[in-house]
Amino acid sequence: MNPTVIGEALVDVLAPGISAPQEFVGGSPLNVAVSLARLGYPGTLVSRWGHDDKGRTIEDYLAENRVSFVGGPDDQATVIAHGMLDPAGGATFAFNAYWQLPTLGTELDSSSQLVHTGSIATLFSPGELLSMVTRARSHATISYDPNLRPSLVSNHAQTVEQVEGFVAAADVVRVSGIDLRWLYPLRSVHDSARAWLDLGPAVVVATAGSKGSFGVTRAGTVEHASTLVEVTDTVGAGDSFTAALLCWLADHSLMGASRRGELAALGTDQLRQALQFASRAAAITVTRAGANPPWREELA
Repeated sequence: MNPTVIGEALVDVLAPGISAPQEFVGGSPLNVAVSLARLGYPGTLVSRWGHDDKGRTIEDYLAENRVSFVGGPDDQATVIAHGMLDPAGGATFAFNAYWQLPTLGTELDSSSQLVHTGSIATLFSPGELLSMVTRARSHATISYDPNLRPSLVSNHAQTVEQVEGFVAAADVVRVSGIDLRWLYPLRSVHDSARAWLDLGPAVVVATAGSKGSFGVTRAGTVEHASTLVEVTDTVGAGDSFTAALLCWLADHSLMGASRRGELAALGTDQLRQALQFASRAAAITVTRAGANPPWREELA
């Protein structure tokens, strides 16, 4: 499948309360790229970080997980996300955020059957990035996860418009219920997901942590209950879910522009299997500290 993932790479500094903070390589797009690689689909991360110790830590982590990169170190510092963990393992982040789309010189690799993006990158470079992923539709399935950071948003209406632009360009959308409620506070999460389906994607999946997930396709809606596990923290769980969902679709030959029609015809039984697989990946991730997604053999 040779996936291409576009977006931020950073270092999470997680403070669990009375214990000393711990550092983990992170960033939602990076987490998806690493998770895809661990599930058998190594690819390329298009990103940036600084010429500093934390940037070198990111490069080492990508190499360990067989993820290549385009872009890499520049003259700005590596982004640090300071996360405060609550008693349930959820994290609230503050960022010294900086991100810009690296100069690629050429279009994205036309052999890539999957292009995924989301989060800070789509807030900081919305126009350029949207144009890039729209052009990639000629050869790839497009995946998108808003993974919003409200603290970085200055204009709610503008952000809604930008998000909907990416949704319309995507084939697969994974979104948290928290993000949907922030974007559309006057309607239900289910109604918002269905409204997004009408914008063009083949699949829209909304997740709600321990409360489970649901997906909508043109064939109908599927609900899935989460597996109950002991939670260490929830960092990266949504990214693991996204990657596992994409992995399931790739395993069933539903990736690439030539398979867009088959993906649009995804049935409810297929969607149920995909949600089960993705939920198992997320359940493993929350049992471990930081964004540490499972390997393929752990999902066997």
